[in-house]
Amino acid sequence: MAVKVPVSVGETLTFSKTISEYDVYGFAGITGDFARNHVNEQYMKEHSPYGKRIAHGLLSLCMSSTCSTAFAEKSEVTCVSLGYDRVRFLKPVFIGDTITVSYTCEAVDEEKGRSYSRVEVYNQDRELCTVATHILRYLG
Repeated sequence: MAVKVPVSVGETLTFSKTISEYDVYGFAGITGDFARNHVNEQYMKEHSPYGKRIAHGLLSLCMSSTCSTAFAEKSEVTCVSLGYDRVRFLKPVFIGDTITVSYTCEAVDEEKGRSYSRVEVYNQDRELCTVATHILRYLG
């Protein structure tokens, strides 16, 4: 059964946030990912080309949920995430970086009740850090 998808191809939402130490430790606590590249400053200074801690790649991707939620709340239609395709972490996000998520609807499938959106996460220098395609299913 076809469902009216409440977004249009080309529609874009953005969200910006400065990634704090609190964000990284909170994400580590929720996920259990306390890898030293996220939580050990000294190790990263001594053993990494970055010289400092990096945020979890999935943390930058998860910020796109702010935009997908805004798409979903545009109408009375309930939706669920079916996941992300073609996820790539192109550049690290560091503590103190301000990232901007650009979330653009690229396709709508009314028959399946889905939208497909391009996710792009940029740092404050407009360097592309994370990309993916997000699939939302609208339940009606």
